[in-house]
Amino acid sequence: MDTIEVRTQRRETLVDITNEVSASIEESGVREGLCHLWSFHTTAALTVNESADPAVAMDMTGWLSGAVPRDAGYRHLEGNSDAHVKTSLFSPGLSLIVSAGRPVLGRWQGVFLCEFDGPRTRRIAVQMIAAGP
Repeated sequence: MDTIEVRTQRRETLVDITNEVSASIEESGVREGLCHLWSFHTTAALTVNESADPAVAMDMTGWLSGAVPRDAGYRHLEGNSDAHVKTSLFSPGLSLIVSAGRPVLGRWQGVFLCEFDGPRTRRIAVQMIAAGP
């Protein structure tokens, strides 16, 4: 297992981690199989979405802020219940197909860490599962 560490800069942001994931896959030596990513955090998620236009990530976080507002009378006293809800709407885990030692992604796709309670340092586990013989 490998670990990727990401320092986020804002409370709500999507950080493109495609290069870090690709490097971890390459370092593993696995050419064909699966790469499973897992966030160690309850207020940060993972997703695949468009990475060509940064406005997409901004649209996503903007929509989520309206759909799951920060101050909506939550019971959790830390003031970050919205971040927990947003993480559950996405997921702390994500699996990617690996072929020829690279993640299989569409032309415009990238892998993102979804930060909902930053700025923080986030850790993501990378577990490779090699295809059979």
